[in-house]
Formats: sequence, C-alpha cells, structure tokens
Amino acid sequence: MSDRSGLSRGDRNRNARLARLRQLLPPENAIVGIDLADDKQAAVVTDHDSRVIARRQVRARAWELGDLLDWAVARAAGAGFRSVTVACEPTGHRWRVLDQLAAGRGLALVCVQPLLVYRAREGEDLTRDKSDPKDAVLIARLASELRCYEPERADAVWARLRHLGARRNQLTTDATAQVNQIRDLLECAWPAVLGAAGSPFRSASWRAALAVVLDRCAGDLGRVRRLGAARFEAAVRRELPRWGRSVRACGSSGPCSPRCRILPGWPRTARGRWNARTWPWATGGRPAPGLPPPRPGWSPCSMTSA
Repeated sequence: MSDRSGLSRGDRNRNARLARLRQLLPPENAIVGIDLADDKQAAVVTDHDSRVIARRQVRARAWELGDLLDWAVARAAGAGFRSVTVACEPTGHRWRVLDQLAAGRGLALVCVQPLLVYRAREGEDLTRDKSDPKDAVLIARLASELRCYEPERADAVWARLRHLGARRNQLTTDATAQVNQIRDLLECAWPAVLGAAGSPFRSASWRAALAVVLDRCAGDLGRVRRLGAARFEAAVRRELPRWGRSVRACGSSGPCSPRCRILPGWPRTARGRWNARTWPWATGGRPAPGLPPPRPGWSPCSMTSA
C-alpha cells in the first residue's frame, strides 16, 4: 500500500465514525434506551456495561416524553453520571419527535437499526422472545457497543425536497396504475383502439379522443358516428387543453375500421370513464368539469407527456 499509515480509506472513515459516536456516548453519560410505540413507551437507564440503573413504562405519546427524559437525567445523576444519551429505533416519525425533545434539553440521540435489535434478542438469552422492556435494554446495549448511528437532521429545504419527491413518486405510481387499468379494460373490450397510435398513452390527441368517446359518448361508437367527423374533431380539440396540449388539428378523421368496435359488456359508465376523467390529475392536466375536488394538500406533479 502506498499509504504509510497502513490504513485504507475505509479504515479511516470507520475510525472517524466511531470517534464521533464516542463523543455522543462518552463514558460519563448513562444510556437511556427507549422502545417507542404508539401510546405506551418502555424506557431503561443503563451504564456502558448494560447494567440496568432504572426502568420505567409510561402511557404517553411521543411528544409527551419530556417528563420521561427529565426522569432519566435525574436517575442517571443519582448514579453518578454527568448526563444521558438517548438511544431508540428509527420507527416511523416518533424518533424525530423524541430527537427534538432531547435536543431541547441538550441531550444527544443515536439510533439503532431494528434489524440489529431483532438479531440481538437471540444473542441476549438464546430466545427470540419480544417484549418492550427487553427491547429497551437491547437498544441501550447496542448503543453502548457503538452499534448505532447518528441520525441526519434535515433542514427545512431538504425536508421539503424529500416531501416533494415522495409525493411525486406517489403520483407517478397512481398514474401508472390508472394507465394499466385502462389498458386492461381496452384489451378486453376495445383492443383495436390501442393500435391507433404508436404510443397511445403518451399521445395527447389519442387520450383526448378516448376521453371524448368514453365521457361524452359513454363508449357508444354509434353516438360517435352520429356526431360526424367535424363535430368529433371539434370535441377532441376542446378536450386537448385538459391534457396539457394547445388546440391543434388531430390526426385522420376518416371512418372507423370495421375492427374498431366496442365488444359487448364494455363498462360504459364505470371504471373506464372514471379513469379517463381523473387521469389528467395524475399526468399534470386540468380536471374535467364536475369532478370532485382533489385530496387536501394535493398538487399536480411536473410530469410531461409526449
């Protein structure tokens, strides 16, 4: 190795991480292991050899654990420790609330991976029994062994970006599910229409035409023929802005192929029409008139369609 110290970059990074954890878990601090739950919390105060100093169970929510932290600090001080370090599992959002309470009292907090706690149950007493008081002791023991990590505190901008990214992923999943459902229904009832465009679900004119057929004509091609080519094209042009496209001439307006017919049993007023009308919400367009308002806090994502 070219490094005279004989240490690899991985060794140096690991040593730096352990040094940081030792700063958070100094020998002068006791360790408070908390097994977080919905409304019942189990806490234990231990030393660095995982000897239990005090134990307590409380009926409280995560944001009501301030008194529990004050109790742990008092019991640790009574045992000769300078302060405490809080250890918990990163379960849902509760650890963030506990982190805020600990930071407000000048206490450090570390997190232990739930998988490590799961595997440590068998190493503790050769069983896989689970209980909240036992898990609290295991969390404190793993923290004393530095088998934990310092959680990342996201600032306002980063937290907002994570929220928007999660919301966009949810919208993408919803849009994909609706596309798949519409494709399944069309393959059963109207397969020829899927061949009318090279990439039908990416074509704004195809989607607008399908929306007119399903919504205005209730899936009845007889009504479409009675409209005539000019009126149908005008209806599609009026529909195009809802799919994020300016008004322009659509494709061929010739007569339908004999194969282009709706098979019996097509759900003319059910899922096909509803998806066709709500789909623009998930793909960035505007809602159809008469649709119910979206869920609170919803906003269209920035997806674009070809």
